[in-house]
Amino acid sequence: MAKYKSAGPRDAVITKKILYRQRVLIALAILFVIYGIIFYYIPLGGWIMAFENYKPRTGLFGSKFVGLDKFKFLFSDKTFIQVIRNTFCMGLLNLIFPTTIFPIIFAILLNEMKSLNGKKAVQTISYLPHFLSWIIVTGILHDSLSNSGIVNELLLKLGIIKDPIGFFSEPKLFWGLVCFAHLWKEMGWNAIIYLSAISSVDPCLYEAASIDGAGRWGKIRHVTLPSLRPTIIVLLLMNMGFILNAGFEVQYLLGNGLVQSVSQTIDIYVLTWGVSQNDYSLGTAAGIFKSVVSVLIIVICNAVAKRSGEERLF
Repeated sequence: MAKYKSAGPRDAVITKKILYRQRVLIALAILFVIYGIIFYYIPLGGWIMAFENYKPRTGLFGSKFVGLDKFKFLFSDKTFIQVIRNTFCMGLLNLIFPTTIFPIIFAILLNEMKSLNGKKAVQTISYLPHFLSWIIVTGILHDSLSNSGIVNELLLKLGIIKDPIGFFSEPKLFWGLVCFAHLWKEMGWNAIIYLSAISSVDPCLYEAASIDGAGRWGKIRHVTLPSLRPTIIVLLLMNMGFILNAGFEVQYLLGNGLVQSVSQTIDIYVLTWGVSQNDYSLGTAAGIFKSVVSVLIIVICNAVAKRSGEERLF
């Protein structure tokens, strides 16, 4: 008996007729490719600054070539090593809590709500902080957590503490404040994709689980979470590349001299020791380090996912 094989995308023949039918899409795609080349790839030529003692007066090709001196200075600088630690730890906290765990939990809880109007109201309220600027968010945090803020006043009146807590003067609390700020601002927005993935789950799976005697928790455990697994893996892989992009605004606005040892990130280091000191070569070297490490993290995590048989990016 003859075996038939359906033609896949790789077996499709591209003809002039097909190209003509898709001429609008091709033209739009070409525009985006040109945009990417102009604004993403051509600027990479500026990386040459990291290997030069760059001076604006002499230009990119007139500055003295110094090789890896800027990179050697970075990794011999104790402040930069401390900055790497701060950036990685805050980025990891942001990845685990505001980007992954809490949005998943929030999306599942929203999906379990029976009232459609209540669900829409909660969704709207949770999405709104995403559209606020970090200046407003950090301003709210400053007003709420200051020594005379509402949080300290409540704790004092309830007798939980005797003296106000200096939330912005304790280095051990700073990473938690940054994580909380991201959680409040982005949790509802990050839950959108997970909620969309849950809504695409086949209702027959829930009906089959009900027939088997599964309750609400059983359906979440055996239907919702397994259905979310591919989405979780893909988003986790994508967000792994942003670990070293822990942020700039929130750390810069919440930070002060008392917590400087834990508040500075790579971006703040570039501003302080690169741009402000007119040492653009040092700032470029720090930026290259962040980009290379981010790419390596994605490649390694993708390889691990591939070997484990999970969803992957490439």
